[in-house]
Amino acid sequence: MLSVRMQRDQGLAPLVLLLLVGGYFVSGTESSDYSETEVLPDSFPSAPAEPLPEFLLEPEDAFIVKNRPVQLRCRASPATQIYFKCNGEWVNQNDHVTRESLDQITGLVVREVDISVSRTQVEELFGLEDYWCQCVAWSSAGTTKSNRAYVRIAYLRKNFEQEPLGREVRLEQEVLLQCRPPEGMPAAEVDWLKNEDVIDPSQDSNFLITIDHDLIIKQARLSDTANYTCVARNVVAKRRSSTATLIVYVSGGWSSWTEWSECNARCGRGWQRRTRSCTNPAPLNGGAFCEGPPFQRVTCTTLCPVDGGWTEWAKWSACGTECTHWRSRECQAPPPRNGGKHCSGSMMESKNCTEGLCARNKKISIEHASHPLAPGMGVAVYAGLVGALLLCVILVLCVGVLAYRRRCRHLHGDITDSSSALTAAFHPGNYKPPRQDNPHPLHPSAPPDLTATAGAFRGPLFSLQQGVNDSPHKIPMTTSPLLDPLPSLKIKVYNSSTLSSLELPADICSDGEILSLKSVGTVGRERDYHSHTLSREPGLSTSATLGNLGGRLTIPNTGVSLLVPPGTIPQGKFYEMYLIINKWDKTTLPSEGSQTVLSPVVSCGPSGMLLNRPVVLTLPHCAQLDTPTPDWTLTLKTQTHQGAWEEVLTVGEETLSSPCYLQLEEECCHVLMEQLGTYGLVGQSCPPQPACKRLQLALFAPRAPCLSLDYSLRIYCIHDTPHALKEVLDLERSLGGVLLEDPKPLFFKDSYHNLRLSIHDIPHTHWRSKLLAKYQEIPFYHIWSGSQRPLHCTFSLERGSLAVSQLTCKICVRQVEGEGQIFQLHTDIQETLPPHSPLPSGGTCLPSSQVGPYAFRLPDSIRQKICASLDAPSARGCDWRLLARSLGFDRYLNYFATKPSPTGVLLDLWEACHQADADLVSLATALEEMGKSEVLVVMTTDGDC
Repeated sequence: MLSVRMQRDQGLAPLVLLLLVGGYFVSGTESSDYSETEVLPDSFPSAPAEPLPEFLLEPEDAFIVKNRPVQLRCRASPATQIYFKCNGEWVNQNDHVTRESLDQITGLVVREVDISVSRTQVEELFGLEDYWCQCVAWSSAGTTKSNRAYVRIAYLRKNFEQEPLGREVRLEQEVLLQCRPPEGMPAAEVDWLKNEDVIDPSQDSNFLITIDHDLIIKQARLSDTANYTCVARNVVAKRRSSTATLIVYVSGGWSSWTEWSECNARCGRGWQRRTRSCTNPAPLNGGAFCEGPPFQRVTCTTLCPVDGGWTEWAKWSACGTECTHWRSRECQAPPPRNGGKHCSGSMMESKNCTEGLCARNKKISIEHASHPLAPGMGVAVYAGLVGALLLCVILVLCVGVLAYRRRCRHLHGDITDSSSALTAAFHPGNYKPPRQDNPHPLHPSAPPDLTATAGAFRGPLFSLQQGVNDSPHKIPMTTSPLLDPLPSLKIKVYNSSTLSSLELPADICSDGEILSLKSVGTVGRERDYHSHTLSREPGLSTSATLGNLGGRLTIPNTGVSLLVPPGTIPQGKFYEMYLIINKWDKTTLPSEGSQTVLSPVVSCGPSGMLLNRPVVLTLPHCAQLDTPTPDWTLTLKTQTHQGAWEEVLTVGEETLSSPCYLQLEEECCHVLMEQLGTYGLVGQSCPPQPACKRLQLALFAPRAPCLSLDYSLRIYCIHDTPHALKEVLDLERSLGGVLLEDPKPLFFKDSYHNLRLSIHDIPHTHWRSKLLAKYQEIPFYHIWSGSQRPLHCTFSLERGSLAVSQLTCKICVRQVEGEGQIFQLHTDIQETLPPHSPLPSGGTCLPSSQVGPYAFRLPDSIRQKICASLDAPSARGCDWRLLARSLGFDRYLNYFATKPSPTGVLLDLWEACHQADADLVSLATALEEMGKSEVLVVMTTDGDC
């Protein structure tokens, strides 16, 4: 109950005030209850001198936040009483809190009143009008009403009416990001965030925020590539929209053309080339790659150089005073033209024209002048000197023969260790055949002649080097660094009439270099082949010494092999043969126009050696070939000694002059060739259908445990060949990466569309992606050319703390408007995973070189009987042609028809095609369909089919 005090004015009679307090009428004593329906009078009697009340503080609009009530306050002077009236009804006296003071300047009474309005009172109001309250103040002069103050319940909805959407815009384009905040009371204020920083248009005039809360970027800059968020707030809550990623891309532009290159042909018709690069500007943030070819090529013709030739010698000149005469010749038959070489040799020639008599007479006269000896004494002196010289020569030859025989006695053993090989400068991989002037061949039980050229040992493997003027039967001990350390080496020497091979142990088959390989033969009758120098990478090469019985070289886990059939190497000769996969940065196979590299580049050698029959080189490829119509134009290329690449053949366009035959399978190809060298397979789409390459997607992560907050996932896009996967596994092993799951296949079309990679469903409570863009792209040309190093994309993540170890996400990889793959990743980054490799286990180097009959599944006796039965043409057509059709080797039969034994070449190709599953059942089935029962009987008795 408020206390009511009666105040008296000086000089005025006491004034009786009637007050309505708590529903009672007060006049000194309590009255009866006041009806709520009655209304207070608008004014009370007052002294005329007192002014009307004036409000010093009026109630203001307020909002009820959650369940907290609001306070309304008003202050008036002069005022004898102040009351609140809400929604047309007086507020109960008990709900008022009144404070009274005296203005020191005017001496008037100042009254201040507070009331509290709860959420319940506001919610109980029905109707369209909001809840409102106002103050009414009384004085003796009358009443005064304040402005209405509205009380509303504050709220802010959760969902935005319109959220900003991510976009990709080109540089300097105008960008509009729209935002409609959620409905709220009071209306929400809106701010824009750029990478969590508030955008202030007054600080950056490139930004503009409209009255509708939209964000306008006047000219997109590269620095505007960011994540944008619309934030709405009022007194109740704060809401954030979904993040919109804005990517400002730059489309690529071509640079200027380079100058035309020199004509690639030194003689005759060739071509010139000029290039341009997509760097003006370079594409950024997924911008379009430049349209059009990066190079142009035109034909050119170069005049062929003509080397000069000497004319015939002119007649001798007259004999001069010096007892000599001269003759000359000119370099005019023909003269050198167009950069040809000048004649070698001298233009002038002179000789004594008196056959030495002139000089002898002078000499004799001088001797007679100085030493007057008799003619007989001079002859005796010369004879003695010649005799002494002959005696010295005979003694030297005898000592050399004795030393040679003593050395040979030490080399007749079957097993020679590394120390003896070093002491004798003996290279076991190179044998000397029987001399041509020896009519008696070697006895089968006698060891072969092991004399070889000097061996220069360089690391675990070696090279054969010989001077131009050295005899091939000498072993010089002074020119070869034979004291270099070698591993523990056991060299088994076979008789040349039974088996020609060199077995190398497993601990040396993956190291060292293969250098300068030459053949060895008799003096003056054998040819030194072109030496081929290639670097040998561990796991990418193999070698073996092969002879007439042949063998097989295989690089494990790569799908690359070389089959050397029996009889390929001439009888009695041995070659150190090698097989090497060239790394992408050592030998690059160029792809022109829309061509693409489909296989690894492989070198086999020694190049230049003569072969009696074709060898079979097996190359894996990544061309998709299971379509009903041919989509590929495939070309086999070889590299010349000058480093240029030439076309060997195009599949389906073979002629009688084609030096090779290519047997195509779904995952590999087999090349029959008679010239060793460097080869690779390329292809291009055959209109109208686009061709398709088989790719592999391999996902790698850092090896556990991860001690940093940063974590990266790497996805490689490589050819679907064993060699490509092996190369990436070796690379990641050196970087400390681990393969998370088996690679996934992907078909990549020749459609000029890029490969797009994106990461999704990252648990944002514990992980954050550092990538601003929604996805990454690998340009089409980089993948299609096939000549790039292993391509990959990295997704960089950051975890919230070191305690976070679980990572779950989804990585999508697809070609735009093409096929794709999804990696569902759920891993513990702190858990050490066991080594995971999709390659076959146990891949040692022991099977990399198989020598002699053990390298072939078909015994030699069965091979000879099959060849004898099918080589001769048959009137019924039941000959080698029918065997070729049964085995699927009949694409170009003319190649086999030009060989001395077509059946033998077909069987060699069958051995190469069935390297992994070479049982005789498939061959026996083909022969049975041909009706060759007599051959089946031989295979049943001699073979193991």
